[in-house]
Amino acid sequence: MTETIAGINIPDTELAREATELVHKATSPLLFNHSRRVFLFASLKGRYRKIEADPELLYVGAMFHDLGLTEAYRRTDQRFEVDGADLARDFLLDHGRSATEARAVWLGIALHTTPGVPNHLEPETALVSLGVETDVLGMDLDQVTAEEVAAVVAAHPRPDFKNNILQAFYEGMKDRPDTTFGTMNDDVLAHFAPNFTRADFVDIITGSAWTE
Repeated sequence: MTETIAGINIPDTELAREATELVHKATSPLLFNHSRRVFLFASLKGRYRKIEADPELLYVGAMFHDLGLTEAYRRTDQRFEVDGADLARDFLLDHGRSATEARAVWLGIALHTTPGVPNHLEPETALVSLGVETDVLGMDLDQVTAEEVAAVVAAHPRPDFKNNILQAFYEGMKDRPDTTFGTMNDDVLAHFAPNFTRADFVDIITGSAWTE
């Protein structure tokens, strides 16, 4: 039976069900509910902005986007976004989706913390970022009705979400501080880790091996 929340149908396919099970096993209720809200807000934003995406691909992008923060899937040698992107790509390819489709989802996850770029790419790429921006940053909430927001949050609550998601970000990145260079992620480490020192882009240029 298809589940509908705020007028949005949760994809009811074998691929989507397997994605749900994988993410449910790997994540805390915090990240699972967040990922489902990202899909729902992304879909609602797409409806408002008249952006049509493949629901199954969008669902995988939303559900996998924070897997790189989890103990089961996080690495220490690359950005957490790339962890989730790689997992989603392999998952989709293993389930018979095309390389082009998997690439669009990969980009959506890999770029979901890089503002100003995803919205120029494929719908499945752009909408993941829109969903994340809505749930984490509260951006453009006026594009979702109060009734829709209430329905989404009733289905997937966000208790003390602001503090809890920041802690989840920190836990997922504290062992790979160098991967946060050039991203907003270093703001999290700067806030929580007293010994963290940001790399400075200007210092890297002026101190490079090039001689003038």
